[in-house]
Amino acid sequence: MTPITEVEGRRLALSNLEKVLYPATGFTKGELLHYYATTADVLLPHLRGRAVSFLRYPDGPEGQVFFTKNVPPGTPDWVTTAEVPRSEGPARMVLVQDLASLMWAANLVTEFHTHQWLADSPEEADRLVLDLDPGAPATIVECCEVALWLRERLASDGIEAYPKTAGSKGLHLLAAVRGASSDQVSEYAKRLAVEAEGALPGLALHRMTRSLRPGKVFVDWSQNAARKTTAAPYTLRARERPWVSAPVTWGEVEGCGGPGMLAFEAEDVVARLQEYGDLLAPLVGGGSGSRLP
Repeated sequence: MTPITEVEGRRLALSNLEKVLYPATGFTKGELLHYYATTADVLLPHLRGRAVSFLRYPDGPEGQVFFTKNVPPGTPDWVTTAEVPRSEGPARMVLVQDLASLMWAANLVTEFHTHQWLADSPEEADRLVLDLDPGAPATIVECCEVALWLRERLASDGIEAYPKTAGSKGLHLLAAVRGASSDQVSEYAKRLAVEAEGALPGLALHRMTRSLRPGKVFVDWSQNAARKTTAAPYTLRARERPWVSAPVTWGEVEGCGGPGMLAFEAEDVVARLQEYGDLLAPLVGGGSGSRLP
């Protein structure tokens, strides 16, 4: 029998709590739900007001993995939704606004992905993201080298960057911006990627061409496009272990000395929150972003 629980006055059916989602560690669906409930206070501010895409893996990362962008069938009527623009026409998507809707969505077994704009102002981006993706044999170590160069380059334009792990093998840099469209942020991000390649020719790459990527870090600027989404801070990832897209300090980026570093699982992130709080808290809150040069 599926247990029913009440979250903030909403009745939820939480199913298959004993199902093992990550066989490498024995991490269960119940543990996934517990992780999201435990981190809700820091996760929700990064989701609230943003149309959310779900990367679902109901049978674990080794099973079927698929994106859900439109409001899923069976969504409770109390879950907030919003109409958002798309090139093929407007669509209705979920907004995860509170603990109840977070737990409902987590019960679907999801990664949370968001746009770089808020649902009530899609014409203006409020985040800039640079996704640093290493091509083997490059690792997180090389990503950190590129991230440090980009930090200084952004700082020269008065923009403060904040790092988080991708939750797999790469690194994300985030910054709060204002007064620019997604197209303008994309153009600026591409310019940074091109400059990084010029300054670090053996290390950074601004083109996605697969044949060019071995041993280099692809600086993916394209995720700033209005249609694109990026893994949200604190989301679990559909990987072989319950890795999290976890904020890190610049000190940790500077000290990254090996490919196994900066890989955090769910229990690590809960402990880190007790030590650091939300390292990305400065990104939350309207009107605090920097204007692009």
